[in-house]
Amino acid sequence: MLICFILLISGQSAIAASGQDSILKFSDDQRILRMEKGIFLFRDPSCTLSFDKVLKEKFNYLDQAVPNMGITSDRVWIRFTVQNTSKSKDLMLVIAQPALDSLVLYQQEKNGFTESVHLGKYKKFSDRLVLNANYLFPVSIPLGGQKTFYVQVSSTDQIQLPVYLGTSRSILVDDNNRNILFGLYAGIILIMIFYNLFISFTVKDSSYLYYIIYIFFVGLTQATFQGYAFKYLWPDSPWLAINSSVLVPFFSGITTALFLIRFLQTKKNTPGLHNGILFFIGLYVITLSVWFSGYHTQSIKSLQTLALLGSLYFLFVANAIRRKGSRPALFFLIAYTIFLLAVVIFVLRNFNIVPYNMFTSYILEIGSVIQITLLSFALADKINIYRKDKEQSQEHALQISKENERLIREQNIELETQVNIRTEELQKSNHALNDTLKDLKEAQSQLVDAEKMAGLGQLTAGIAHEINNPINFVTSNIKPLRMDIEDLYDVIAKYEQIDPDKDIVLQLDEVASFKRQIDLEYIKTEINSLLSGIGDGANRTAEIIRSLKNFSRLDESDTKPVDINEGLESTLILLRSTIPENIEVIKDLQALPQVECLPGKINQVFMNLITNAIQAIKTKKDNPRKEQLFIATKDMGDSIQISIRDTGPGMTEEIKQKIFEPFFTTKEVGEGTGLGLSIVFSIIEKHKGNIEVITSLNSGTEFIITLPVNIV
Repeated sequence: MLICFILLISGQSAIAASGQDSILKFSDDQRILRMEKGIFLFRDPSCTLSFDKVLKEKFNYLDQAVPNMGITSDRVWIRFTVQNTSKSKDLMLVIAQPALDSLVLYQQEKNGFTESVHLGKYKKFSDRLVLNANYLFPVSIPLGGQKTFYVQVSSTDQIQLPVYLGTSRSILVDDNNRNILFGLYAGIILIMIFYNLFISFTVKDSSYLYYIIYIFFVGLTQATFQGYAFKYLWPDSPWLAINSSVLVPFFSGITTALFLIRFLQTKKNTPGLHNGILFFIGLYVITLSVWFSGYHTQSIKSLQTLALLGSLYFLFVANAIRRKGSRPALFFLIAYTIFLLAVVIFVLRNFNIVPYNMFTSYILEIGSVIQITLLSFALADKINIYRKDKEQSQEHALQISKENERLIREQNIELETQVNIRTEELQKSNHALNDTLKDLKEAQSQLVDAEKMAGLGQLTAGIAHEINNPINFVTSNIKPLRMDIEDLYDVIAKYEQIDPDKDIVLQLDEVASFKRQIDLEYIKTEINSLLSGIGDGANRTAEIIRSLKNFSRLDESDTKPVDINEGLESTLILLRSTIPENIEVIKDLQALPQVECLPGKINQVFMNLITNAIQAIKTKKDNPRKEQLFIATKDMGDSIQISIRDTGPGMTEEIKQKIFEPFFTTKEVGEGTGLGLSIVFSIIEKHKGNIEVITSLNSGTEFIITLPVNIV
């Protein structure tokens, strides 16, 4: 970690003097030539030398796979020579570094060197020669000849210059692969944002809002580094393009600090360390003011130093809170440690300590996806903590209720014996009883709200599981799909290599042999299968989101016409992960008129009844046969009827008479509150409906709900 910090501050590049030019050879027009071990460097600290004067300066051989000049205010010149032994003379030169402020290409011609169009973030995106996140230059190198190129760059950000050369087709294929990978990353970011947004509306916990803002800036930071933010978000604003190098990391650091404060309650848990976080926020603001004062290089170095030191400090704070037994702090510590390791690999790659490859190119995206996923689990875990607190408060409330009942009984006996001689005391006691009853009603209301939170915790865990499955469909199919596409590219390359001057039949036989070798027909079938899997995963994710949107109308206070069948379908989708494999759900949902009701409350009725049915079936032991859950609806004219029937153990007549009483439950201690069916009864009664129970021991249970179409 200390080595990374020293390298980050120094920003020095490894340069070895060499007296001989290394000529890079471009020989295969089906592949991209990566300019490695053949680049010479010259720095212009004055930033005033003209190209003619630079030609007379001594260039030093750069002994690096990827040129890396660190963070510098110098104007940097690189030189390389390419010999073309391929079959294509019209090529594309790529400078794969979107963060450069200014970029000019000089290429050798017969009469000297010609200067290309000036590019960089100081111009609109539409001014580029090729509309690509990276910098692309069309170049021409004669077949069998060679050409020398000079590139002038300057930037306030990290100057790292991966330079590629290839045909337009090969460059396009490489760029498409890059776009697909970043598209997957952006899709995951959007899914996490919308998922946590839905949860925040339901839970009403501001930690989710801070987390959503934090996720947004994490994704925006990666989009800025990869050049997609300039391309899609502010293509006509050079000011934003230049200043995004400091603005986006600034807001990313600030939102990280604010999320840490809110999520771990640092002001409450560690007041002293909380002030340290505020100190870092102040340093971020000072760094931003340094940038706008014109000291860009110093500001960037300060910002990256703050990011490193701040990350270490945030880990220290999280560990201090974890030592106090905080589960959210443990999740945060693991998630942030993984992301910090990704940052370390990214920095080591910038200084060529680890190789520049596909993995290290996307290490920040990989680390950030793992981080936000773990933090989402941490936020979901908070609901379990709320549930535990609810159970403790419920137990305390029950003890208070029993104690109050005892006091009431004792006081009633005393009142009966002294009614004639203590009338005044009786009146005072009546006032005390009224206050006690009021407290009991408030306690009951709190228990009902706590029951809702328990159901929400179960719902959230199920949704997280359901969303994870279709996302796995997409991610697991990407690698084999890429390999199949590469095989198709190889077949196309075989056809393109056919020489009309040679034996065509023999060459076609070789292509056919290659197609049999890779089993082309199977590849076609597999590609269709993989695309189908990706489509199924996306459709299932959309289905879950729609169901969550339909189900999450819990706070609506006005009645409205709704489709009861739609509410049942949404509830089943959200409970799908809780239904065991041995339970078969059989639906008979007939066409129904729209029913005027409170949709969120009715959905809560369905969830409580279906959950109870599943739990009842689970209690059956030593029964290998497949169990069934029947759900049916029926139009009765002025009313509709909903039936939910299970093949569980059923109930005795004695238990049946008590199931709608508050706090009555047949479950083990700690597994239920006894409020579920009581809440169901009150909701149906509020809608002027009726609920009927048909059950007997060992014959299952059926709940029949009748609701009027219009509430008069």
